[in-house]
Amino acid sequence: MLLMRQTVLDDATVDRLQNIVKMLNEESKCGSIIVVEGKRDAEALASIGFNGESTLFNKFKGVTDFVDSHSMVRNKIILLFDMDRTGKRLTSELVSRLQLNGNQVTLFYKSALARIGNGKIRHIEDLAGYKPFLLGIVGNRRDLHFYL
Repeated sequence: MLLMRQTVLDDATVDRLQNIVKMLNEESKCGSIIVVEGKRDAEALASIGFNGESTLFNKFKGVTDFVDSHSMVRNKIILLFDMDRTGKRLTSELVSRLQLNGNQVTLFYKSALARIGNGKIRHIEDLAGYKPFLLGIVGNRRDLHFYL
């Protein structure tokens, strides 16, 4: 598990992150498809409270396979790819191809996470480092992190 360097987050940042997780849970309940790149991304989302179902992009055989299998989907597709070169390329390609098929695609949550983390959240799996803050275990007490 990747852990971010221990820093103190203010309450407003923690609240915004909790709100994003709550909104993603609601989106999932309403049938939206939450797409992440891989298993570690899905695990990181779950570790901070996301209890919906996420679709793993890497289970498909590339962009064409993913787009073909979601061509008849009329639910919103939420892309949560990393903000590295590969993630940006995949996001761009998927958005254009899915929208061409008439799918509703949103990047709202991806950009919201980037804003909340002030650029420190470059990979979705980095969210696992925020778990102690969302559970209320904050500060420099390293002994409490043993129980996470």
